[in-house]
Amino acid sequence: MTVTLTPEEVKARFGPMFCRRLLVMTDEKNGIAEIHEECHARGPVEWDYMNRRRACGALISAKTEGCKMTMTARLGCYPIKFGAAATELGGQALEAVTVKGNEVHTSWAGAAGAGVGIAACLSQAPGVIRTEYKSEDDLNVGGARICRSTVILPKYEKITFGIDDTDTKEKGATWVLAMKCGEACNVDGAIFLGMRLIQLNPKAPNKTTNCTGSVLSFAVLPEKKDELISFVKEYIEKNTDSPETGICYAEGLILPESPYKNQIKTELLTAEYANEEAKRIGVTFIDSANDKGRIGALGALLWANDGVEAAGLLGERP
Repeated sequence: MTVTLTPEEVKARFGPMFCRRLLVMTDEKNGIAEIHEECHARGPVEWDYMNRRRACGALISAKTEGCKMTMTARLGCYPIKFGAAATELGGQALEAVTVKGNEVHTSWAGAAGAGVGIAACLSQAPGVIRTEYKSEDDLNVGGARICRSTVILPKYEKITFGIDDTDTKEKGATWVLAMKCGEACNVDGAIFLGMRLIQLNPKAPNKTTNCTGSVLSFAVLPEKKDELISFVKEYIEKNTDSPETGICYAEGLILPESPYKNQIKTELLTAEYANEEAKRIGVTFIDSANDKGRIGALGALLWANDGVEAAGLLGERP
């Protein structure tokens, strides 16, 4: 018989555990999900990373940064394997990610001590709605047994904003305004994920000094997308120091491919080209200026999912 527990009931049963965040964003058009997880320490994150990759299942890829892990997973249910020799003696895996209405069901398996992680730790993370266990046996964690749980969370989607040209040679800094915008977001149902600085072409003649654009990323409940888009537009335009500010956004976990991405770091582009390319690849401009700020806004957005090289010159490696 299925046992269903709220995070509070899980905590009462096992005591407080260590997961600071569990967040899932889905992209049903592309059949994938992005899962953000944060622990109190990096050790469990690194162990989970290696074991989940080895076990395969629904996991496509993962990366760690300190105490945080970001996973990309396929929607659906997939077979798993535990241990270096594919035995059921130690391991942890993401078996399935499925969308059911406005909820996302993430199904996990953990052997031995890893069973504590999926039955007692993830299940009481902030944001979890409830956890379903197939039987009481799955609540007997630890030891040489396999536990399974389905952790159920709200369905979020991802929106990425590109912003440029909010400063002048006398005052302002686009990255500062972008960061303030993200941290000021008070839209209930939107979660600020982070800000990135993107190096654009330093030889652009109409730059201030560094020639960088900024990117904001949010997880948002589907019914709150319009409210979030309006908030970002209004906040940036109210606080910008430039009459040429550009703001654009793209929905989903996969950003569109475009030659514009590399061109923005090496060539001198026009606002007309930015408008044409944004329309072609499905990026939406929301600024009122319709001016040169759109050039860098689109370029910045296209680098949002890359690594630290986004902050460098084209081809520059860390």
